[in-house]
Amino acid sequence: MIPFHRALITTGIVFCGGFALWALWRGQMVLGIGFAAFGAGLTYYLRHLRRFIGR
Repeated sequence: MIPFHRALITTGIVFCGGFALWALWRGQMVLGIGFAAFGAGLTYYLRHLRRFIGR
């Protein structure tokens, strides 16, 4: 279950990064910065996954 969760979170990070770049390119600063922050939060979560699941 953990490998699938890692893959799902990685997909979310890639989506957030791509969407943030697209939004910033289109001039939607708030949306772009928000998705960049969300991607950064998911990256932090993925790096510290063991601590979050208690293993």
